[in-house]
Amino acid sequence: MEAVEVLIETLERAYRKKSWHGTNLRGTLRALPPETRLWRPGPERPNPWELATHAAYWKYIALKALEPEAGHAFGERGSNFFLREGPLGEADWKADLLRLDAFHTQLIAAAGRLRPQDLTLPTPGRRDTAFTLLAGVAAHDLHHAGQIQLIRRLKG
Repeated sequence: MEAVEVLIETLERAYRKKSWHGTNLRGTLRALPPETRLWRPGPERPNPWELATHAAYWKYIALKALEPEAGHAFGERGSNFFLREGPLGEADWKADLLRLDAFHTQLIAAAGRLRPQDLTLPTPGRRDTAFTLLAGVAAHDLHHAGQIQLIRRLKG
């Protein structure tokens, strides 16, 4: 298996494919009860919904770094964390999950267009190589999956 294929497999297992380590990010969000989506574990701490939009944003940033000419847009003003508080409904939740899924799918497609030698080159406008960027996205997804699992348990 080539390095690009390994990265794609890692991204998929961190986000939506079955893996030995437990629930991935998409599975964590799928199992999230509606009453937990907006619950904050403490003042000024992100809720699970905000963590989901945060993950979508960083997939978008990685995609923009890999394909700067493609004109990708996040679809919402701001950066990094996006406030999610009531009143928000199921349609809003599904729209944010669809955006997260779409950026993941687009990122996988962009990664699939990389050649092995592209992995060691800095991405345009960044110090990160394509390898560190993609490996970082997978680690980021797993980090927030665990964080959301913890918030869910704290909520009870």
